[in-house]
Amino acid sequence: MNRKAKALLIAALVVVVTMAFRVSWNALRDIASTVGADHTAALLYPFVVDGLMALALVATLVLTGPDRKFALRVLAGYTVASLVLNYVHGLVPALHAHAGGRMHLVDYGPANCVLVLLATSLPVGSIFFGSDLVAKVLHHRPTPVANQDQATPVTVNRLGSDLRESTPDTPPAPVAPSASESTSAAPLPAPVEPAPSGPRRPTGPVPKAARTPRPIRTPDQLLSEARQTTAGWSEAELTGEAIRKAVHTSSANGRVLRDALRAERTAPAPLHLVDTDQRADTAAAL
Repeated sequence: MNRKAKALLIAALVVVVTMAFRVSWNALRDIASTVGADHTAALLYPFVVDGLMALALVATLVLTGPDRKFALRVLAGYTVASLVLNYVHGLVPALHAHAGGRMHLVDYGPANCVLVLLATSLPVGSIFFGSDLVAKVLHHRPTPVANQDQATPVTVNRLGSDLRESTPDTPPAPVAPSASESTSAAPLPAPVEPAPSGPRRPTGPVPKAARTPRPIRTPDQLLSEARQTTAGWSEAELTGEAIRKAVHTSSANGRVLRDALRAERTAPAPLHLVDTDQRADTAAAL
């Protein structure tokens, strides 16, 4: 709907609401005069009832959530009250004369009391509910709506046949380039990627399959290597941690090698036995 059609629709709505208010205004004025309102109050009484209905309708369009439900209840309540008073005005022809004296709205006493209470309580309710609705509208913060231009476009899953272009049955014959084009066109050099400026940082642990396997040494080989490495060490330097670092083994093996080397160093030297013939030759030489 274009702007002109919207303007015509709003103008027609204003005309209909104005005429409806004029009809209801006549009935509510007579009701107000019957329940004791003076001439000025009777003229303003329809604005109190039907005016709050218009205010509640505007609040319904603005508010959201529980506040909107409250505005709908106020609108429905005052609409029913105005309908009841207009209905009573149509049932009692004497109210149309707009007599200055007091009279009953209906002949039945309890119903008359209820209608008088309804008519007199509507102005007080307009003050209370109208103030509350205005306060709710002034303190209402509308929910921000995301900009449609910044919304993520929705991707459509298309079939492969839709993405591929239709190809003719017979492919076109390739056109041979002319001599001038072949000589002038030179192949472009491939782009060269820049070399990394610094050493590449490790990204994670090296998998076991890519690791270099370590040779497995026997205890005799470890002891022989430890003897050669610690040949010039003193007794104080002969510790398990130092041996472990020197032969690149575990802490447990370092302690075992330490104990073995210390035992070898503290063991007494073996005695050499001399046979009888060798002793005789030695005596003859002397």
